[in-house]
Amino acid sequence: MPRVLGVDPGTVSVDVCGLDDGTLCLDRSIPTTEALADPDAFVALLASAGPLDLVAGPSGYGLPLIPAAAATEEDLRLAFLAAPGEAGGIGGLRHLHAALARSGLPVVYTPGVIHLDTVPSHRKLNRVDMGTADKVAVAALGAADQSQRLGCPPDETSFVMLELGGAFSAAAAVRDGRIVDGLGGTSGPIGWRSPGALDGEVAYLAGEVTKAMLFRGGAQSAAEADPSRQTLALDAFVEGALKAVRSLLVSVPAPREILLSGRALAEPGVRERLDAGLESIAPVRRLQGFARVAKAAAQGAAILADGLAGGRWRDLVDTLRLRSARGTVLEHLVVITPAAARRRLGLS
Repeated sequence: MPRVLGVDPGTVSVDVCGLDDGTLCLDRSIPTTEALADPDAFVALLASAGPLDLVAGPSGYGLPLIPAAAATEEDLRLAFLAAPGEAGGIGGLRHLHAALARSGLPVVYTPGVIHLDTVPSHRKLNRVDMGTADKVAVAALGAADQSQRLGCPPDETSFVMLELGGAFSAAAAVRDGRIVDGLGGTSGPIGWRSPGALDGEVAYLAGEVTKAMLFRGGAQSAAEADPSRQTLALDAFVEGALKAVRSLLVSVPAPREILLSGRALAEPGVRERLDAGLESIAPVRRLQGFARVAKAAAQGAAILADGLAGGRWRDLVDTLRLRSARGTVLEHLVVITPAAARRRLGLS
């Protein structure tokens, strides 16, 4: 049976989760700055897990199951949506991917929500960030967890997943075990650090929207800029999350559960207010997972790797239709052309 790893590169930490025949065998969390400062040491940590059948690597906005060793410069630009010299975002990822590519480890990049053919095409119009690859992984963990707890097959799972990370807030709708809709961190509600979806006029007034701008201006920023706005910031954060869940009820009208995940759930008052605002829709539960340290996204990535390698979660991966993922994050654009978007990324 397969021995696999899942990796999640978060804004705050890079987490690694390993499964050996479906049993937890590696459970680590490393500060992002530390992990990216020495990519070779991080790759050595992965290699220390022993002979591996597959590693679900850090995939950004996602790629349709492309091995790291085969990923081109264009693939990486499309996965991380960063132009040459772009300083914003999570710095150091390019060096990490170079180290993974030359490592000889069986690393594969996994898709984001927009790559999945289970999401109807009309929901993708003028969208790029419907949920990064790590959000697909969290949804996979949610489906695995619900399937086990309720004793149902993966294709009978149904929920709205709300992921409130240390920087971004995102949500995904799962119906019949498949992701059918999503709101990504840069297209969804205000995040703890990030502004979420930008008002078009704000983008116009900014003159230029940089990658760094996507990581600042959230609830924490508002409270730090003016301590008297702390309550206002929390109101915006929680209400934005509630609206995100309710908007996805269009795509999954009768979810079995609302699943909560993410670092920001530990902030004072957040969990209690979410429970109160969502309990009339469906039972609300925090996604616990099976690891003690690694975040939900790393656990979910390990589940995806296990299923892709033919392990115990293969039925779940087949239900998610990961192998049918296709295309790029740019091909549904109309407000600007895909060609213009490619030029912004420095691609011909």
